[in-house]
Amino acid sequence: MREFSAPATTTVAEDENLTDMVWANAERFGSTVSFRRRVDGTWVDVTAADFAAQVLAVAKGLVAAGLQAGDRVGLMSRTRYEWSLLDFAIWAAGCVTVPIYETSAADQVEWILNDSGARAVIVETEAHRAEVDKVVDRLSEVSHVWQIEGPTSGGAAGAVDELTALGADVDNRDLHLRRRAVRAEDVATLIYTSGTTGRPKGCVLTHRNMLAEVRADIEAFPQLTRPGNSMLMFLPMAHVLARAITVMCVYGRVTLGHTSDVKDLVTDLSSFRPTFVLAVPRVFEKVYNTAKQKAHGSGKGRIFDLAEDIAVAYSRAVDDGGVGLGLKLKHTLFDKLVYGKLRAALGGRCIAAVSGGAPLGERLAHFFRGVGVPVLEGYGLTETTAAAAVNVESAFKVGTVGKPVAGTSVRIAEDGEVLIKGDVVFREYWNNPLATKESLEDGWFHTGDLGSLDDEGFLKITGRKKEIIVTAGGKNVAPAVLEDALRAHPLISQCMVVGDQKPFIGALITLDPEFVPSWLANNARPENTSASELIDDPDLRAEVQKAVDEANKAVSRAEQIKQFRILPQDFTEATGELTPSMKLKRNKVAENHATEIEAIYSK
Repeated sequence: MREFSAPATTTVAEDENLTDMVWANAERFGSTVSFRRRVDGTWVDVTAADFAAQVLAVAKGLVAAGLQAGDRVGLMSRTRYEWSLLDFAIWAAGCVTVPIYETSAADQVEWILNDSGARAVIVETEAHRAEVDKVVDRLSEVSHVWQIEGPTSGGAAGAVDELTALGADVDNRDLHLRRRAVRAEDVATLIYTSGTTGRPKGCVLTHRNMLAEVRADIEAFPQLTRPGNSMLMFLPMAHVLARAITVMCVYGRVTLGHTSDVKDLVTDLSSFRPTFVLAVPRVFEKVYNTAKQKAHGSGKGRIFDLAEDIAVAYSRAVDDGGVGLGLKLKHTLFDKLVYGKLRAALGGRCIAAVSGGAPLGERLAHFFRGVGVPVLEGYGLTETTAAAAVNVESAFKVGTVGKPVAGTSVRIAEDGEVLIKGDVVFREYWNNPLATKESLEDGWFHTGDLGSLDDEGFLKITGRKKEIIVTAGGKNVAPAVLEDALRAHPLISQCMVVGDQKPFIGALITLDPEFVPSWLANNARPENTSASELIDDPDLRAEVQKAVDEANKAVSRAEQIKQFRILPQDFTEATGELTPSMKLKRNKVAENHATEIEAIYSK
């Protein structure tokens, strides 16, 4: 199949905008708990009426500060309640939110604020303020800098309090007039892509884009988005996926919590007890790897491995038409021994998870579905306002990213590129007509991804056009297939397949620092073993070779990894090798590790 369209079931009216849901909820369901925010270690309820009042107060402060309709406001913060509050307040003031990853360096902050022409910026901490202060003299448009955790506020919401006080004299009616003047075609947000090559580009997303995405998500996940359900958000709010799902929760009256402390995520999940979670594949890999590591470390590795095999077999049997009695009995046994504990780690009430941002391995997808927490994998980009396709409970096919969401069409071009059309597709790149022209043609967005559609309309992503490796023998190799399989191994953190214009395929591999201590203990190695000793350890290399051999089963002989190098340090955002959304900057990795790559081909 070359093209598949999912019909729209709703339309976005010309006079709608993203703030309508806040006041609709407050007026009709005022006592509904819209948020639960963490205050001194306790989850405190915020009703729909409370939230609307706070959004109104902060929006009036932005108006009092002199911000005009259409002005851009930078927002740099970790994931927390105030992120959502400020986002909706910026929209209510008729302004445009420009998210900035809280890990961004000063030069990145300067580029985004200058390119967007931001009139104001809201930061979270003193450290964020310091990054802005380094460049604020070169930001001619910025006239206000507010800080969520004010210097003297003792952790309280300084920016919220300051803006609330500033807007006290603004008439509520004036604010509502400005809010209602915002149309569906007006810009809601400029989201700067992470930029695996070159400067990040600002994606212009309108209120229509966001509303179309939110309504498509509600239709896709009717069981998850029932009013009264709950979700704990821990992904960075600067990421389009986190943002879209957050707005979806407000729209659907799903109680939303925020946490930025992923190191203590299990504790937060157990106290918040969400109905569903949103995460990138690396989180699910960590959950699986940690559980496996603990089981093997405590002498229960054989039980876990058997339980894993049964979970995968059970899920595969569901796809193949039915689960036999023997398999069903084994599954019930392991549900009591293993699966229930894994579900408890997600809070005990989690009925499903949503995953995006990168591919999820097939075995891992089968594992989690077999455990009782199906991971609904989707696909999208910033330019498609998050999900353009997604697996849903009623139409789920492991190994694919699902069918197009409502109102969206997917086409496969002659060269295999995935093209997308619909109300979720962005309007343009900010200040970049050339890039816009290259990406948008007759309403079709050229994603740069390669994929295929099966005869039911399920989309499978096979790689990136720009990442295709052409070996010296002329073989085209999509590195994602191999890399995704390798990253699923507990010992491996990151990897990058190489081999462009080379005689064979090779790989750079890094170790997972959280799993290494367990491997050292289980293999009778000193816990203070140095990185250089570790990567030369024959047993460790043999373990990595097993992972490579397993990954190679997914590709033809000409595409298989023949040689690899284990690196002493992981790829990180700090070294410039990963984007804030954890995507590989291949050019930077190749530059930093040119010697190791050359060594692969020197024998």
